[in-house]
Amino acid sequence: MEVSEGIEIIRGDPRRALIKLSGPLIVAMLLTSIYNLVDAVWVAGLGGEALAAIGFVTPIYMILVGLSNGLGAGAASSVSRCLGAGDEEGMNNSASHTIIITLAVSIILTVIIEILLRDILLSLGAAGALKPAMEYGSVVFAGTLFTLFPGAAYGILRSEGDARRPMYAMGLSAVLNMVLDPILIYTAGWGIAGAAWATVISQLLVSLLIIYWFLAGRTFTSIGWSHFRADRGVVWSILSVTIPASAEFLVMSMVTALLNWILTSVAGTSAVAVYSAGWRIVMLAIVPVISVATALVSVSGVAYGSRNFENLEVAHGYSIRLGLLIAGATAALTFVLAPWIAWIFSYSQASSHLAPRITGFLRVICLFYIFLPPGIMSGSIFQGAGRGMTSLMLSVIRQVLLVAVFAYLLAVTLGLGEVGVWWGVVAGDIGGSLVAYLWARLFIGRLRRYAA
Repeated sequence: MEVSEGIEIIRGDPRRALIKLSGPLIVAMLLTSIYNLVDAVWVAGLGGEALAAIGFVTPIYMILVGLSNGLGAGAASSVSRCLGAGDEEGMNNSASHTIIITLAVSIILTVIIEILLRDILLSLGAAGALKPAMEYGSVVFAGTLFTLFPGAAYGILRSEGDARRPMYAMGLSAVLNMVLDPILIYTAGWGIAGAAWATVISQLLVSLLIIYWFLAGRTFTSIGWSHFRADRGVVWSILSVTIPASAEFLVMSMVTALLNWILTSVAGTSAVAVYSAGWRIVMLAIVPVISVATALVSVSGVAYGSRNFENLEVAHGYSIRLGLLIAGATAALTFVLAPWIAWIFSYSQASSHLAPRITGFLRVICLFYIFLPPGIMSGSIFQGAGRGMTSLMLSVIRQVLLVAVFAYLLAVTLGLGEVGVWWGVVAGDIGGSLVAYLWARLFIGRLRRYAA
């Protein structure tokens, strides 16, 4: 097959490759995050209990999102390393393995989550909002396959330098969600279950579009039985990144559940609603940084596969500088606009009392944005190089040893309440990013010395 422009870009200057890949990703992920924001706004109209219900479901859903991103990272790392080594058949085999793994995992998880959902929600402290949480969660988790598949497919597409199709697919999913939300929540009268159905339907339609692209030969990488050669080495190449990357989200999900428990203990269910609403703004604000980090997995994978460690170092440094520039701007905007942003979650009489607390959360969490880039870019370097366990270890240090501990100490031990949880997240981010950055610099330095 003729080499595409995307292949040439990802094999070339890593700075240009990062810009070209992250640009469409930023657009796509912004649309997705805007949908998440709009979804919360529509649900907020149902009252604080409904908003809290989504907050309790979020840790479980984060596991699926993490697994989807993990499959995408595993595919991007494995396929891009084959690309860097000039192994086209290896690219196709890795992509086909990814799809089969995704299908098998989806079936297993759907059954397990649906059976245990009620018990899981109760263990997360959702007794006060159990009914709406069950209504929302049971529908969303029935569509597990359509949550996992797009993320895995996006990883394959990014590995060949194609960021436009993921942008189109993610954008379509977000727009469909935003259109369906008010129709199903209010017009159809389905309430919080309508928000869940909007998510599942949009993900299903996007999955069908992606399958069409692959089967119609619209992509450089091909999938299917004709390209599949069962190989334990290929499976491990994918899973060695997928499992740790997914586990990172599992760790984040567990820490989120712990933070919800601390918040409930020190300030009640309303504190979870504040954190859940505010965190949606955080996820929107850090989209550009996450997009650069996502693109970096493929760029660093090609550099590592071709043994071009100088490009690996250039990509790491440039991505951090770019991330810091973006994070500084978004932090300033969030701080200034915090009161107006808080209003969109408190426009109804049932949730108006949350506005001052959401404003406070947003102004504290701005510091989180600024210290995020060195840590997240360093983790992407390890994922691209196939060192997923190192990335996981860094996530555990940041989330468990730092964020969770600081949050408990500040909120409970020092009696700062829910504000202590917010500052705990910031303190953990600062410490975790510093550790990750130093570790990545040592790793790249060793590679360059051994190659010299």
